[in-house]
Amino acid sequence: MKLLPIFSWAVVIWVAKVFLLSLPYKFTLHPDTQHIFGTIGVWMQGFLGNTIGSLFANYGSYAVGGVELITSLVLLSPALFWVLKKVGILSCAPSRALMHAIGGLMASAVMAGAAFFHLFTPLGIEVIHEGKSDGGSLFYTAVSILILGFILFVTNYRNYKNK
Repeated sequence: MKLLPIFSWAVVIWVAKVFLLSLPYKFTLHPDTQHIFGTIGVWMQGFLGNTIGSLFANYGSYAVGGVELITSLVLLSPALFWVLKKVGILSCAPSRALMHAIGGLMASAVMAGAAFFHLFTPLGIEVIHEGKSDGGSLFYTAVSILILGFILFVTNYRNYKNK
């Protein structure tokens, strides 16, 4: 099927763009990032105790950013494998379909967590910080990646298994 690789790469570019462009915010503790993870951390304190809530508030952005970075690398790795094969450095590599299936599942899992926190914590669908609203863009982006990541997983895994 010729359309599957095109669809897969379009989804990969979207996911990697979102994940990679958010890393400077997560890794430098931008005030918006502090608000988001701090809000969730305070909420977690009520369920899981002060220690876990504080750890999430202070280090959650690093953990989430790390998983998003690894997911992006998994999703983009077939391009690197292709180049390395072309220049003769690599003789075999995992298939694009397999790497996109794994990366799609990873992206979907990360964004399932994001959607959960938007829906079930005081963070809300529309994040409001210092009087400014994001209009729900973070939530809708998370949901798009949750759905597209799962579709990426299912379609590519089927393709991988049928070869």
